Order: sequence, then structure tokens, then C-alpha cells
Amino acid sequence: MFGLRGIAARIFGSSNDRQIAKYRGRVEAINALEPELAALSDDELRARTAMFREQLAGGKDLDDLLVPAFATVREAAKRTLGQRHFDVQLIGGMVLHEGRIAEMKTGEGKTLVATLPVYLNALTGKGVHVVTVNDYLAKRDAGWMSQIYGFLGLTTGVIVHGLSDEERRDAYASDVTYATNNELGFDYLRDNMKYHLEEMVQRGHNFAIVDEVDSILIDEARTPLIISGPVDDKSDLYNAVNQFIPALTPEDYDLDEKQRSVTLTEKGNEHLEQVLGAAGLLRGTNLYDAENVTIVHHVQQALRAHKLFQRDKDYIVKDGQVVIIDEFTGRMMPGRRYSEGLHQALEAKEHVAIQPENVTLASITFQNYFRLYAKLAGMTGTALTEAEEFMDIYGLEVLDIPTNVPVARKDEDDQVFRTAREKYEAIIDTIAEARTRGQPVLVGTTSIEKSEVLSEMMKAKGVPHSVLNARYHEQEAAIVAQAGVPGAVTIATNMAGRGTDIKLGGNLDMRVAIELADMPKGPERDERIAAIRQEIEANKQTVLDAGGLFVIGTERHESRRIDNQLRGRSGRQGDPGRSLFYLSLEDDLMRIFGSERLNSMLTMSGLKEGEAIVHPWINKALEKAQQKVEARNFDIRKNLLKFDNVMNDQRKVIFDQRIGIMKGEEVAETIDDMRHHTIEDLVHKHIPPNTYAEQWDAAGLRERLLEVVGIDFPVADWTKEEGIAEEEILERVTKAADQHYAEKRARYGEEVMGQVEKTFLLRTLDQLWRDHIITVEQLRQVIHLRGYGQRDPLNEYKTEGYNLFENMVDRLRENVTAQVMRVEIQMRDPSELTELPDADELPEMVAHHIDPVTGEDELSQAALTLAQGRTGIDPNNPKTWGKVSRNDPCPCGSGKRYKHCHGAFV
Repeated sequence: MFGLRGIAARIFGSSNDRQIAKYRGRVEAINALEPELAALSDDELRARTAMFREQLAGGKDLDDLLVPAFATVREAAKRTLGQRHFDVQLIGGMVLHEGRIAEMKTGEGKTLVATLPVYLNALTGKGVHVVTVNDYLAKRDAGWMSQIYGFLGLTTGVIVHGLSDEERRDAYASDVTYATNNELGFDYLRDNMKYHLEEMVQRGHNFAIVDEVDSILIDEARTPLIISGPVDDKSDLYNAVNQFIPALTPEDYDLDEKQRSVTLTEKGNEHLEQVLGAAGLLRGTNLYDAENVTIVHHVQQALRAHKLFQRDKDYIVKDGQVVIIDEFTGRMMPGRRYSEGLHQALEAKEHVAIQPENVTLASITFQNYFRLYAKLAGMTGTALTEAEEFMDIYGLEVLDIPTNVPVARKDEDDQVFRTAREKYEAIIDTIAEARTRGQPVLVGTTSIEKSEVLSEMMKAKGVPHSVLNARYHEQEAAIVAQAGVPGAVTIATNMAGRGTDIKLGGNLDMRVAIELADMPKGPERDERIAAIRQEIEANKQTVLDAGGLFVIGTERHESRRIDNQLRGRSGRQGDPGRSLFYLSLEDDLMRIFGSERLNSMLTMSGLKEGEAIVHPWINKALEKAQQKVEARNFDIRKNLLKFDNVMNDQRKVIFDQRIGIMKGEEVAETIDDMRHHTIEDLVHKHIPPNTYAEQWDAAGLRERLLEVVGIDFPVADWTKEEGIAEEEILERVTKAADQHYAEKRARYGEEVMGQVEKTFLLRTLDQLWRDHIITVEQLRQVIHLRGYGQRDPLNEYKTEGYNLFENMVDRLRENVTAQVMRVEIQMRDPSELTELPDADELPEMVAHHIDPVTGEDELSQAALTLAQGRTGIDPNNPKTWGKVSRNDPCPCGSGKRYKHCHGAFV
């Protein structure tokens, strides 16, 4: 069957080939316009932007304008950057415009490709977002490509870490906005915590092009974006739960030290239900009822603290604090804390002061953030291996764009050694041999630690080299740019080296920027640039003669895509190149997938020390192993997304409600509906329908109505009336409450009461939503326990999550009704009455995004030093601070907010 498909593909072309062929006609049409546009003056070319916008207003759509708009951008690029889009780049631009992923090999100019659909879609005035993997690339690409946009009359903004809200708002208001995925997601979450529409910085989600789409939408999407803040002090609860755990017997829990897990047995559940119930900590009698989620969470963490974590092994107590011990190095890690309340549980266990706990105030996955866009597209050098996930999660189809010049790189079969030591020695020998030919070498490792191991071995052998640490992107770009000079050896992890091409012989622009940074313009500078250009050309010829860039992989990554990214660094734009992977049976992937059988095979074949086995079958076997791992990881991400979708549906409802309230849409009507609903619930709870009068709780209803509505109703007297039913009691209460509130509205005025209603609604909604997030997060941590009872945890989570949301909505109605019915307004300055909460009332917030590779939190410290993150700031010189938002940390480094420090009113 496979053979027949292969024959058919050779005759008719693959599905990808046939789709690419459809774009050729428009490419020819764009090329046909080139002479006409080349004859236009700069002003005439710029005037085409206004003409296109008029045509859109007149009823044309973007597809109608694609050919002339792309031709216009190509001409503008020639005049501003001196670069002309290749035909295949035009095809890539069309693929992006259609909301697909364009797979384009390294060096094919993806940054320039994006300008075509960006310009076309920006003509609508709704904004286009170009998403990059780090701040350096966002600033670089924005500065570089804004020359084209500016020439054609479009504005460009860039969002990077450390900007104030005003600066962000201006950047989002631009026609084109370059930003990182983290900044976009956090701005969305923060916007939905604001109290005024005009404080929000984003203006919608029209069209986004994601650069390195595989890195952002797959690799980084393994962990959500989280904004956290301090929670109310729960020391008493931690201490209360802690006192019951030492009394548990081994029969009360199942301990699995290998999996580092501990769970209560049925006997343990019964035991804790009794003692917690007696202590008044349990609602009802069942520990696992939804309203006891918080207690279950505290029990689980206390159980882990007592049964899994040992003092002086996992942690020590020093100066009244619990300090974590690193399990690998045995060193103390002061300042690091376990999350999700585990550290507090350890503090309760050791009877030391319990530090405040940070909880999630808002979170979103990248999957759910990017699905907000009306149109989404992406570009990368490696996406086809993950095509199924892109389609399944994002509805994005992947198309492979042909290279401008055929790839000349030689990809060799893997070499497999018995031990890691033999493998590394062979790698170093190969590098040394390549250096004698003047061939540059890029060595790829799977982790920073392994980069350092290899680096130390190379130092010992006297092999000069550079190491990319993937932390300082500007330095990284400079190293990558020079990785193509003769004999250069560069070690990089799979995280490093993205966004900058390795040019054979060296990178002219980067060398000029570094070497001539302080040299003023003039004949001397021009001569120096000419000399550098000549040197690079000579170096390039040396490298070409040596065979181009040699890429060496030190082991196979669990994802083929990461291996392909490394390979793709070599052979750009038709350059020669070579790639080779060195493996050992001690590598993670080889160890997990059948290294014992391979080891016996190697032994039988009489493999000697330092020798490698090379065979295409091994490549095929490894590829199958990688496919299995990729499928497993996809399933994990898919399962996580299913759980997050439950919360995402609720998040969208709440965020839409908040915006509706801030716009003032029918707030009075909402308040009236809430009051009617609350009264109906109270009456039906105390006077159930179709029951006898002697079954009614008249005293309870009177007490609750007084508490919520603020009116003392003679409910007991009403129930004694002949033939009265619950409908009549409901009608009397509703009528009296409506009249009472109508008088209040008349007394204070519709405008003032409207602002009061809006304030109470937003404040109460936000508080209850934050509490709900905490509860649902705790539910998610323990819901897997339902699996032991043969119940599907996801279905249980959906049901419980829905019930918790319904309970939150009921509490919202009751709390808001109680507040507005009882509020009394003192008439002072009108400005005080109409003022909604401002940013001062937002909680202290810290942003988090856990790096899926290193496990480190990329943003928690950075978020605490927003103002200090700006470049060129002298803490001792306020003149260098620029505009500082009042709620940012003060740039002086005091740790206080600006408004409480140098920004305080005197």
C-alpha cells in the first residue's frame, strides 16, 4: 500500500505539492506588477496604503487586495532593506494570510515573509500581533521590519518586559505589534483584573502570526501562565489539620516511596472524617464532598509533609525556617519554597512560623489564549512532525514551503557507542579533525548540564569553543552569528540559537555592530566595513571548501522536531553542510527503548572499545521510539487541556461579564434580576413548594430576609393567614423589596446608584472568582483520587467544577443584593461617589511561567522588578527612569511601589 502511495506521489505530486502549486498563479501576478511599482516614486508607493484602505471600505475583502498589497510590500522591502522577497517567500506569506502554518527551513527568511500578511491584514485597522520567543527577538524584528511598515505609513509597536501600562496601550494601538507570548498572555489576564475599560491595554485579538510556532504553541504550552498573589492567613487551618496526622496508623494510608505519593485508605478516610467533624472543620459528614475541597487539599499536603518528607534529608530547620535541601547536590536552597501549600504544611509539622501563601489569582494556557484570535498563523523550520497536534488543538494546517535553493546538506546515519565516555571522546576527535580543515562545528546537547560536561572535556583537550547558555539572548545572537567562521566550535542546547542565522564566514551586520559600535560615520568607518566584508568573503570560501557547517548531535532528543531544528542550522540557502548524531546506550532515549537487546547485539558483533555501529535500521528504530514519546507527550498535553477547558469556559463567562459591567450595560437590570432570584431562592428554601404550613421555617426565613434584604418581614403572621401559599409570600416580599430599592434609587439618583451598583458588582465578582480559582485548583489536585472508585476523574471534575461555579453565582447574587439593599450614601464631593476602585486596589501580583525544560520559573523575580527591568536605568539618578507607572516597583531599588516611594505626593 505504501509503495502504491509513493508511486502516485511521484506521478501526481504529494498533497503538499498540489496545494503549493495553487499559489503559483498569484506569484506570477505579483511578479507581473513589479516593473509598474518600481517606476513609482516613494510618495506614490506610500499612497497605495490609503488606496487599499479605501477599497476595503468600499466593499473589497483582503483576498481581493492580496496580489497588489504583496507586490507593494516587496517593492518597499527593496527600497528600505535592500531585500527582495523570493517567490517561495511570497507563497509562505499567502499560507500565513490564510491562517496556516508555513514550515520554512532555516535561512529562508521567515522574518521577512511575515511582513507580507502583516501589512495586508493591518490594513483593516484592527491590529496584527507578531509573536516571538523572547524580548530580544521582539525588539530586533520590530526595529528591523518597521522600516517597511513605516515607509508604507503603518505604525509599529513592541511589547517587552518592563513597560508601563501607558506604553503597552500605545504599542497595542499600533497597526503592527511585536511581542512575546508571555507578555501577551499576562496582559490579557491583567486586563481582566482592571476596573475601568480605559485602563485595559489590549484592544482585541484580530490576527496573530507566531514565529517559532512549534516552540511557543507546543513546547512552552506545557505549562500555563499564572498570576499569583498573597492569600488570607491560613496558619490556623494548617496547624489544625496538622495535629491529626501523627495519630494516623500505617493502615490509614498507602505509601509509595518510589512514586513519591501517599494516599488515604478507606479506613484513613473514616478516621479523619470523625476527628475533623468533631473539630468542626468538616461540612457534612463526607470528606470528599465538593464543599470540603479545601480541607482535603490541606489534609493531602499535611500527609505528604509527614509521610514523604524527612527532616535533615529533604529539608532542615534553620533559624526558625524550613529550608529545602537539593536532592542532587545536598546543598541548602534558601529562598526556594515548595508550592501549593506543601511548604506551609512542613512549617506546621515543625511548629515554626507559617509564612504567607501565594495562590493563583488568574491563569490561562497558551492553547486557550491563542485560540482567542479570530485568525491565527505560524511559521517555523520544524512543524510537520507535530502536524496532528496543530490541527487537533488549534485547527492549524501545516504546509511545507519549498526552499529557494535545493538543500545540499548531507545527513549521515547515527553512530552508536556502548558508553557515553566513548561517545564524547569520538565527538571531540571529530571536532578536532574538522578544525584542522577549517570547518566550523555546531554541537547540540539536550541540556545545559550536558553542555557543561562536554565543555569541560573540550577544555581538558585544549579545544577552543563557545557555549550558548540560553539565558542572555543578545549575547547568544552574537555567538550564533559568528558560529560560521573557519574552525569555530559552538556548543548549544536545544533551547539556544533560535532567530539568528549561522552565515558561513561570519555575519557582517553583527560584526559591524560589535566592532564598530563607537566609530562615527565617515570614510574610515566605510573602509573598515569594506575590510570586514572582504575578510568574511575569504572566510566563507575557506568554509565552503571544508564542506560547510558541520552539525553534531550528542544524543537524540525525545522529539524528532528538536533534532530537525539542530540539523536545520546547516545547509541554509543551498550552502553545503553535514550533520551527524553520536549516541550511546547510556543516553536516555536509548536506555528507555531497548538498549539491553542492542547491547547484547553489539557484544555479539565483537564491537571493540571506541568503535561505533552505524546502520540505517538503527535510525528507523530510533525514529519509531521518538514517535512513541511524541504521541505520549501529545496525550499528556491533550489531557491537561481537557481539564483547563472546564475552567476556560468559566473564565470566558466571567471576563465577558466584567467587560459588560464596566461598559455599564444594563447594570440596573442585572441588580434587579439578582434581587428577585435571591428572594426566590430564600423563600423556596424555607417554604418548599407543595408543603404544609407546619413544615415551613417562618423564623428562619424572617432572619435570612432581614440579613439579605434589610427588611423585617412579619413572616410568622403571614403563615397563620387562611389559605396563604408560598407564591403569595414570595410576591409580598418581592414587592416590598422592589419598592424599598426604588425609593433608594430615587433618593440618591440613577447615576450615583449606577456607579455604586457597578462598584459592588465588580468587587464582589472579583473576590468570589479568586476564591473559586483557589477551590477549583485544589479540586484538580485531588480529583484523581476518584479514579480509585472506578469513576472518570475528568467527568467528575466537570461536574464538580460546574456545581462550584453555580454555587459561586448564587453567592454573587446574594452578596451583591445584601450590599446594595443596605448601602447608605453620604453625599459629599460627587467625584468621590462616582469613583470605581482604581489600580491601587488590585492585589499585589507576581507573574509565573515555568520553563518546561529547566523547571525554573522564568518570571517570578522579573515581575517583582518591573521598573528595574528597563535598560539604561541608574537607580541613583531619577532623570534616567523615564515614565514610571505609580504601581510599579520604584526604580531606586527600595522594594516599595513608586507611589509610596519617589512617586509619593509631597
